[in-house]
Amino acid sequence: MSLHVRDLTIGVDLGGTKIAAGIVDPDGKVLSHMRIPTPHQPEAVGDAVAWAVDLVREDWDGVCAVGIGAAGYVDEGRSTVRFAPNLGWHDKPLRDLVQKQSGLPTAVENDANAAAWGEFLYGAAADHDDMVMVTVGTELGGGVVIAGELFRGRFGMGGEIGHYRAVPDGRPCGCGQRGCIEQYASGTAHTRRAREAAKADPRRAARILALGDGTPDGIEGRHVTQAAEDGDPLALELFEQTGHWVGQALADLASILDPAVFVLGGGVGDTGELLRRPAEAAYHARLGGGENRIHSEVVTATVGPDAGLIGAAALARLL
Repeated sequence: MSLHVRDLTIGVDLGGTKIAAGIVDPDGKVLSHMRIPTPHQPEAVGDAVAWAVDLVREDWDGVCAVGIGAAGYVDEGRSTVRFAPNLGWHDKPLRDLVQKQSGLPTAVENDANAAAWGEFLYGAAADHDDMVMVTVGTELGGGVVIAGELFRGRFGMGGEIGHYRAVPDGRPCGCGQRGCIEQYASGTAHTRRAREAAKADPRRAARILALGDGTPDGIEGRHVTQAAEDGDPLALELFEQTGHWVGQALADLASILDPAVFVLGGGVGDTGELLRRPAEAAYHARLGGGENRIHSEVVTATVGPDAGLIGAAALARLL
């Protein structure tokens, strides 16, 4: 027997390794959830998304639209994924494909933008009209909300905060530039610094190494977090270093956008005070104008790992 709830939408979180889909109600509650691996073949991914939509709606009536958060550059019409390196896509008409197979109005949005919208509506920024979400994960992503509207830019590709150049001629970035803030403030950079520290001084990194396979290259972000939670001095120092770069990013963004609140999310961002505290301190120290400025709040995301799915479903409700 099918279940019916008015104004349900489907949210999809499309990444390089998994496709998550869920039925979401107007209050942001996920009523039904499923997950499948992302196919390795780029040409099969669109059909897999449509299949996930069909599977998750199987026992539900009243679903009115689909929202998809995709890891890549999405055009201004929320229809085409212009470029998604993790999916092997160029100019993929994802909206039309899913819309045709599902029979439901569909919108496509960048995954970080979708997560920011979910956090703005239902999470740590729900009491504010202006916010910037910074996702400190494998990459450095984010989303911007201004006066209650998701800022997308003229061509739909605004909010790519990981790719402003923080260090002239610095570390090479996958986007083709050098010195992008992502190379210093992301989870990947955090883990890289841990591995470099372990290679330079294995004795000092003994606790972190013991949590992995005993080799520097075996260190993962979760090992650094565990060691820091145990009070390990090196792990805490690594969070200070990453917090320094995240705080620099917040200061730069505040100089341009002046939001009410910064929301930290992503794998490293979700470590609570381990990252939030040093990031906030660095932001205060580096914001131009110093004591003459009002500082934005710096808080940790609260919606959780389904923020992108929930945000995409909420955007679908606007169709």
